[in-house]
This record gives sequence, structure tokens and C-alpha cells, in this order.
Amino acid sequence: MATMLLNKVGAQQMADEHRWVVIHPLDDAPEQKVDMSALGPMEMTTSVRISLLSLRAYLIVMLLLVFYRVFCQAGFFGLHAS
Repeated sequence: MATMLLNKVGAQQMADEHRWVVIHPLDDAPEQKVDMSALGPMEMTTSVRISLLSLRAYLIVMLLLVFYRVFCQAGFFGLHAS
């Protein structure tokens, strides 16, 4: 994101007193990056854990339905009315 600096010069006019200067990110000083090795495991709340488990269960059920449909089309379960 661009850095915005408030330009405060003592003897300028009132219109220039509160002027914002935008600095492009490529021209800005580099930020210190997060050290991923120093971070521990992320804490999950109960609602996040339940959401992820339900998503996992949903994906497994959908995968089983896809395999069932493929096996039905291949004729592994005998003749079924389509």
C-alpha cells in the first residue's frame, strides 16, 4: 500500500498546511517481513474448527458421490434405471 505523509511546513499557506503526499510502494522504504520460522501454530476457535471439519466431511461425501456415479456408469452395480 502507498504511504501517506502529512506535509507540515511552518511558513506555507493554510491551503498547503494539511496536504497529503502519496509515496508509491516501489519508491517507499522496504518493510520488515514476518519471520515465519518464529511463528508457532495458529490457534483455532471452536467455530473455525467446526467449519473446517464440516467442509472436510462435505468434500469427502461429494468425492464418494462422484465415485458412485462413475461406478454406476461403468456398470459395476448392475442395471439401474437412468
